[in-house]
Amino acid sequence: MKRILLGLLLLATQSLAAQERPLWMRYHAISPDGRKIALCYKGDIFVVDSQGGRAEQLTTHAAYDGHPVWSPDGRTIAFASGRDKGMDLFTVPATGGTPTRLTHLSGSAVTPECFTPDGSSILFRCKIIPDRRYGQFPHDGQVYSVPAAGGRPTMFLPFEACNISFDRTGERILYHDKKGYEDEWRKHHTSSICRDIWLHDLKSGTFANLTAKQVEDRYPTLAADQKTVYFVSERFGDANVCRMSLDNPKQIEQLTRLERHPVRFLTRADNDTLCFFWDGEIYTMTPGAKPSKVRIDITADQSEPLRIRNFSSGASGAVPSPDGKQVAFSNRGDIFVTSVDYPTTRQITSTPAAENFISWGSDNRTIYYTSDRDGHLNIYSAKIGRDDDPNFPNATLVEETAIFPAGDRTDRANPVISPDGKQMAFTIDRRDIAVMDFASKKVRRLTKGNICNDRDGMLDYSWSPDGKWLVAVVDMHRRSPYFDIAIINAADGTITNITNSAYMNQSPRWVMGGDAILFLSDRYGMRSHASWGSQYDVLLAFINQAAYDRFRLSPEDFQLQKELKASRAKAAAKPAAKADGKKKADSKADKDKAAKSDKDKDSKTINVELDGITDRIVRLTPFSASMSDAYIDDQGETLWFLAQVDNGYDLWKKDLRKGTVSLASKLGARPTGMQPAAAGKTLFLTGGGAIRKMSLPGGKIDGVSFSATQKFDAAAEREYMYDY
Repeated sequence: MKRILLGLLLLATQSLAAQERPLWMRYHAISPDGRKIALCYKGDIFVVDSQGGRAEQLTTHAAYDGHPVWSPDGRTIAFASGRDKGMDLFTVPATGGTPTRLTHLSGSAVTPECFTPDGSSILFRCKIIPDRRYGQFPHDGQVYSVPAAGGRPTMFLPFEACNISFDRTGERILYHDKKGYEDEWRKHHTSSICRDIWLHDLKSGTFANLTAKQVEDRYPTLAADQKTVYFVSERFGDANVCRMSLDNPKQIEQLTRLERHPVRFLTRADNDTLCFFWDGEIYTMTPGAKPSKVRIDITADQSEPLRIRNFSSGASGAVPSPDGKQVAFSNRGDIFVTSVDYPTTRQITSTPAAENFISWGSDNRTIYYTSDRDGHLNIYSAKIGRDDDPNFPNATLVEETAIFPAGDRTDRANPVISPDGKQMAFTIDRRDIAVMDFASKKVRRLTKGNICNDRDGMLDYSWSPDGKWLVAVVDMHRRSPYFDIAIINAADGTITNITNSAYMNQSPRWVMGGDAILFLSDRYGMRSHASWGSQYDVLLAFINQAAYDRFRLSPEDFQLQKELKASRAKAAAKPAAKADGKKKADSKADKDKAAKSDKDKDSKTINVELDGITDRIVRLTPFSASMSDAYIDDQGETLWFLAQVDNGYDLWKKDLRKGTVSLASKLGARPTGMQPAAAGKTLFLTGGGAIRKMSLPGGKIDGVSFSATQKFDAAAEREYMYDY
């Protein structure tokens, strides 16, 4: 007897564990007879009794299914599904069965609206054939009709109409409009593009705006008396159910008084039972009564196994290693490193959180990046764990370390490692720049809320070759997005604004061995309109007068100076070569000495002359255009820049001595960045998901191919995005 009772108890426990009291069931619709509710939960369609109870799963496909609508007889449900590599329209019997596909629109997203009153056709929104007469905001397309039994879609309305509701005759419709691109989930939005409710007579072609107020009015549905309109409005504060009469639409009555959270997805049964969503759950209500929560249980296998995907494009935020042999990038929030010469690629991080803003250590064996896995932004490092592993793609062990304590709740992001690898600049508290000394672990804060007025943490800065200065984009005059370029002393935080203008200045970088700063500015081109539309030029600011004077030499004088410099270097090298003649050139001591000498040469102290620097800014490009990045070689002889003149961004080249400009490569690319590596011998072009390698000084471009495999937990990713 005890064994029987224990068995029954175990079965009951297992049954309870399999059931789930769901929240955030969306895009629901009550059936015409008011007995059932169709809803979307975790990407599948369910049907539940309108009085509550256990929901029956109607679709089980791994793809997303949503937006169910009922046929007038309650026998069929139409819905949108992404199961065939696009969001198309399907139907399924309300009692269950195999879905039938009605549209084949090659990836255009379909949103079901409703059946026609006779049930013969289904209306849906989709972007297929924009009409110039209604082309002001054709964001989600037009309204189309397709036979419920299958057939070719035809245009029903040449403009966007949402939440369409027919009258009984099928001659009039109610809908709410969409005047602009405002986020549909924004609460308490008041502007000229707020949604209004319209009555459209299909026979006469007339329109009547029933609400005409700068508040959100949505989800209209015509009552059984064909005179009353139920809808959701924010005109009384929070979004609640309201009603008005077609005879006097200015007289509006609030029916629910739910606070703080908005009412969404209002639908109506033929008997005027209303169904809506509030605070994560579904409610029903008959006019004159209070809302009643529909208590729903779901018993379904909703577990999701780890997914594996292979990809060979989509590299985001790609950064080459200092030696130019590896490239680190992010994809779907994880960090990867690929070889430049081979497609071998290794996944470095595998978390539901987002990792990005990558920077390489000077040893080519360590990368630093930002992660928000701790509930706030923090900086991590990944290092090749075994000395005999040559690179990240072929590493057998990668060790990850949090640079700062994970639980201190301080946001730190965007690490940028100094050229000698001894310091790290980073963003702290989303709006300031700090520097950490790796040896002592000490941190000094360079700015104190005086360079950035946003909280997105998207600061742009880079190190000088000697590791003593930073160049940064700053907003010291509080007029974002009209930023300035500033030099910051990495020791004491002294800031020198070198542009100090009302123009857009961006993308600064140290060039010519640290003797100049290159940046983009709209000072000479077309100005922006509401922060977009600027045309940029490449500008160069010289750090010292000697570099400026050298740049201004005539081609003849410049060539003579180069020859004189080479002659002096050759003469100085002869005594040293004679003294070292007895030593073996390939000895370990000589190699170490040579490496140290090269390193010291690379990190030579830059002569920074801040006085008069604004007078040493010159324009390099002969025309203004939309530009994504620019670079000057270390010799200061060639300017490379990416500009959009017609379709896409192309690579242009200017000989800074002769002044000649030519199209170096017709790329037709998306906005692309330029990043030097291998001591200036290689320039990587990164952007639009692709990686290209260009040799210098010749300019030959080759693609960098990669083949990556990613493991990820889709359910954990969704939980992270919701919680963070």
